[in-house]
Amino acid sequence: MNRALPAVRLRVPTDEDAVTWHRVFAHPDVMEFHGGRPAELSVYEELTARQRRHDAELGFCLWSILDENRQVVGFTGAQPWEREWGPTGEIEIGWRLAREHWGKGYVTAAAQETLDRVRAAGPTSVVAVVKARNARSIAVTRRLGMRLAETLTTPVSKVEAHVYRLDL
Repeated sequence: MNRALPAVRLRVPTDEDAVTWHRVFAHPDVMEFHGGRPAELSVYEELTARQRRHDAELGFCLWSILDENRQVVGFTGAQPWEREWGPTGEIEIGWRLAREHWGKGYVTAAAQETLDRVRAAGPTSVVAVVKARNARSIAVTRRLGMRLAETLTTPVSKVEAHVYRLDL
């Protein structure tokens, strides 16, 4: 049985969203696959500023996800893969959600909107790099129709990660 996805709105992140992201991503469950501990506020300030540049230059970014009450509950979107390892030169789709909103369909709904926006901006494919133990994110890649393209070991944490691909 497929349940209806929630209504979400995506917007370019604001300076204030950096503070919200810092707060809602501080939960240990949220950070389990992102370094294991909360990042400093300055990390989110830089990240939101970079996303505003990406949106202006590329037509896509990691957008803030707003729920039905227009509250920021996380982000989803796409950005160039900028690391020297992994799918260098590819466009990566990604997401992160406040713990209390898990399991409600927000990420799937927002990621589907992201794919539409990225497709309209011109890229012909996207990848998602997901830690092999992150069953929730792997499930999202499947709901989006992505296929496993590669398995790799991350250079710092030395954990297995999967690269999922979707042709747009």
